[in-house]
Amino acid sequence: MSYQALYRVWRPRNFDDVVGQTHITRTLKNAVEKDKFSHAYLFSGPRGTGKTSAAKIFAKAVNCERFPVKEPCNECSACLGIQDGSISDVIEIDAASNNGVEQIREIRDKVKYAPSAVSYKVYIIDEVHMLSMGAFNALLKTLEEPPKHVIFILATTEPHKIPLTIISRCQRFDFKRISQQAMIERMETITSAEDLSVAHEALEIVALTAEGGMRDALSLLDQAISYSEGEVTVEDVLAITGAVSQGKLAGVVRNLNENEVRDALESVDDLIQQGKDPGRFVFDLIFYLRDLLLFQSAPELEHNLERAIPDETFRTLSGQLSPLWIQKAIRELNQCQQEMKWTTSPKVFIEIALLNMAEVQSTASQPVETEAVLKLSRKLEELEKEITVLKERPQSTGSSESAPKKQKRTPARSGRNGYNIPYERIRQVLNEASKDEIKKIQGQWANFMEALKQNNAPAHATLLNSKPRAASTKALILAFRYDIHCSLALEHQKTIEPLLSEFAGKSFTIIPIPEPKWQEIREEYIRNQKDSADAEEDGEGSSEKNEEDDPLISEARKLAGDDLIEIQD
Repeated sequence: MSYQALYRVWRPRNFDDVVGQTHITRTLKNAVEKDKFSHAYLFSGPRGTGKTSAAKIFAKAVNCERFPVKEPCNECSACLGIQDGSISDVIEIDAASNNGVEQIREIRDKVKYAPSAVSYKVYIIDEVHMLSMGAFNALLKTLEEPPKHVIFILATTEPHKIPLTIISRCQRFDFKRISQQAMIERMETITSAEDLSVAHEALEIVALTAEGGMRDALSLLDQAISYSEGEVTVEDVLAITGAVSQGKLAGVVRNLNENEVRDALESVDDLIQQGKDPGRFVFDLIFYLRDLLLFQSAPELEHNLERAIPDETFRTLSGQLSPLWIQKAIRELNQCQQEMKWTTSPKVFIEIALLNMAEVQSTASQPVETEAVLKLSRKLEELEKEITVLKERPQSTGSSESAPKKQKRTPARSGRNGYNIPYERIRQVLNEASKDEIKKIQGQWANFMEALKQNNAPAHATLLNSKPRAASTKALILAFRYDIHCSLALEHQKTIEPLLSEFAGKSFTIIPIPEPKWQEIREEYIRNQKDSADAEEDGEGSSEKNEEDDPLISEARKLAGDDLIEIQD
């Protein structure tokens, strides 16, 4: 096989080639140069950050024929033999597959023999946390007092699993995640040497996706080169990683900020139709919002951003968004992540999360006075004007006032997502509705929702923001926050209605309606009921109109309603 992966070809051969770990390589170089190195080291840190590479370079440095030197020469027989694995005195052991007591006892028996080809025997034990407790105990004494010609280098990604008795006998070096800028510079060096054409933006996305691991970054770059036709573009990298471009993330956030919920939902639908991983989209969106919050707090830390590149759109959004809204949005998306683990319909939870985020944003942008307070204030102003007019002409009456008003019918309209509100069916239910029916359903609603959650999680998620508003013997009106919830509820109608019937003891048909439209039709129904009652009373020719004769009381009833008026003699 002539071709080798980039991460193998470009594996570091000198300490200076180990990217982003200067705090470690400088210490090791000085220790080798001054001939003051330890007998045991522990290299810990995330995958792909250079632990085993640094261990091998250290083995070459202490055994180099030009010792003491800061860097191995990579020219002498010792360096070349260690590099290609032909010298048996440098032993690499994978503890994941050699984790028993027998293997460690074999090492313990062999360390007493002097090296055959170089000055020091070096044992590099990778993923050392996989050793059994018996193996650790077998290693303990040897690790504490090894022969002068033996060096142990233990490498691990999970140092918390290593006994403290082992850690205390080693010099510990913690490898950190490699910064994006350092990875980009390294990849530019490699692509230039390999004569590869790769867009700078593509390298930025590779560095973001690698999450601080140089090996992962080179593997992704290798994959993108194989996928591309000539130059590696941003689209090539997005295709092989399944990531979502920053422009798409910014577009969704901007739509939610401007309360353009439809555009945000359509963007998510397009991404999923393109085959993007819903979980990865939520993950990227969380980190994009995190970077926005960090940039708002400290713009000078733009090099510490996890997922975002601080372009013009990013800077504009950071100035427009409220920090409080960003925090709430991150919590909402984190909750969405938890819910998505247990469902086969992740798109539903993403849509609900986005709707809740849009609702939080619209609530945050409202003034301190609530809509109810403003409505009441307007009614009071109108009432004062009417009273002033009536005081000026208290005896004026109009024949048209006694005539019953015509019932207003709201035409059936469709929401933005195409949901048609069945106004006539809802009016029929209101005419047949009773308080007993709705109270029975409300009493069983919590139990019904819990059963629905166990039975069908997406259906339960759809009804989370719904409220039973009115019920007849055959139908139930459910009010939702948004039109899209109504459409989703009808998609799960065959699941919801049979389960609801079990708890209610009778068959029910659900009729969804958005909450604002429910308030309109309810007010219309109450108004028509009062108008009908007034017309009947006028037709009977009742003589008990002492209160009605007072024009102030009559106008007050029309404007504020009977519930808010108390008449005292």
